[in-house]
Amino acid sequence: MSPVLAGVLQALALVAALALAHIPLGNHLARVYSSGTHWRVEKWIYRAVGADPDREMRWPAYLRGVLAFSLAGVLFLYLLQRLQGVLPGSLGFVSVDPDQAFNTAASFVSNTNWQSYYGEQAMGHVVQTAGLAVQNFVSAAVGIAVAVALVRGFTRSRTGELGNFWADLVRGVVRVLVPIAVAGALVLVACGVIQNFSGIHEVGQFTGGAQQWNGGAVASQEVIKELGTNGGGYFNANSAHPFENPTPFTNLFEIFLILLIPVALTRTFGVMTGSPRQGYAILAAMATIWVCFTALMMWTEFAHHGPALEAAGGATEGKEVRFGIGGSSLFAVSTTLTSTGAVDSFHSSFTGLGGGITLLGMMLGEIAPGGVGSGLYGMLVMAVIAVFVAGLMVGRTPEYLGRKIGIREIKYAACYLLVTPALVLVLTAAATALPTPGNSTANTGAHGFTEILYAYTSAANNNGSAFAGLNADTQWFNTTLGLAMLLGRFLPMVFVLALAGSLAGQRPVPVTAGTLRTEKPLFSGLLVGTVLIVTALTYFPALALGPLAEGLA
Repeated sequence: MSPVLAGVLQALALVAALALAHIPLGNHLARVYSSGTHWRVEKWIYRAVGADPDREMRWPAYLRGVLAFSLAGVLFLYLLQRLQGVLPGSLGFVSVDPDQAFNTAASFVSNTNWQSYYGEQAMGHVVQTAGLAVQNFVSAAVGIAVAVALVRGFTRSRTGELGNFWADLVRGVVRVLVPIAVAGALVLVACGVIQNFSGIHEVGQFTGGAQQWNGGAVASQEVIKELGTNGGGYFNANSAHPFENPTPFTNLFEIFLILLIPVALTRTFGVMTGSPRQGYAILAAMATIWVCFTALMMWTEFAHHGPALEAAGGATEGKEVRFGIGGSSLFAVSTTLTSTGAVDSFHSSFTGLGGGITLLGMMLGEIAPGGVGSGLYGMLVMAVIAVFVAGLMVGRTPEYLGRKIGIREIKYAACYLLVTPALVLVLTAAATALPTPGNSTANTGAHGFTEILYAYTSAANNNGSAFAGLNADTQWFNTTLGLAMLLGRFLPMVFVLALAGSLAGQRPVPVTAGTLRTEKPLFSGLLVGTVLIVTALTYFPALALGPLAEGLA
């Protein structure tokens, strides 16, 4: 079988699996977040934190819950790393340096999972499991909660109430993430991913000498790292490491986990709004972008010119032979079009245009299908923008799902769109202009610029994947990337929840002959065009200095 055909068959198998899971999981999620009952274990959690799960919250109260919980997570994870040297199960590793501890705490709480350290050489079992793995669950649940709050904004009228953050958070963990993670971890263990709490072992090498390896609860962290679109690897090689991702099947299974909940949430959106066709319209826009990016990535990686590349059958540098170009291309596109950040190959080793595709996927806002929760609310904000543009073209007040999109709503949407590009471009410019950060790149010219641009794009968009070639373990990058991750995660949530509150306070507008039919393919096409035009206008000059210049050279 040719490598190209193998890659196409993997993509088709992935699409078929997602199609089978779309409706059942989407309906389950809708039931979870619409339920009025509480499980016994959930009641115990509510008592422990002193929360009343039945008290409705307006958007400022909901936001305070998000920020308070996340701040507590940052402080807890920071202290856990600083105290690692005296904790049991530390494997002899010392406490993490302050700047790196801050960066890691901000990274995992913001669902970014950027890592400026070698996982197997820095973190013991307690930090990995009680700290990082726990944040993989709860940070993903926070993203789903905010997305559900925005959906409720479209379904409720003249109340301004968006539900209860604590109930949404706990249900997301207990009823959604934990059950799927347990089943997924069993699959990974059966396929060869390790799961233990062993110490450090000395392993002989074929060329002589020895190398030290430590075990860990890898399967349980691997599954939630993908399922929650987190991305932080137990080992420095991330999903290219055989202990995390040993076979082509596990590689495809992990891609499936990355896309599973973001795809299902479009069905949840349709069910909760009472119009499944609205969910299919959003899914169609996401799928169009994902298919186009996958096709472009495989084309540029398989068909790139050059004697060495042609002899190898494509651009094989930096890719695992056991996955092939097709599997690596699928993984790279899926991880950068979501907020996952896991990698099974070095994105820096992709062709110039291939690296640009991974970068552009994050610049779109990671909305195809995007991160857990963040992909849906990001695409819904873009839908608000698209409806506004359509209203300007026909000269009527824009409406979406029975809600008028007025001055207040469009201001919230515009602020949402501007936060991340401002962080990316300002911090990239500063790091490029200042001499000390610029010395951290392994390359000069366009590729070196791309390394810096990719790092801040990954951080501000809460992706977490690394381009490789950049020494990010410096005080400058640990601090600025940490700030970019926190601001890039929580500032957009402010505007999303404000938008949700504004929508929930409106009276529904009846559908008329002039209402834009947002469940039709025409609107899906308009939505895709809006996403691409906004991104191009924002980032094209930066892309022209980096991957485009390198790819066309």
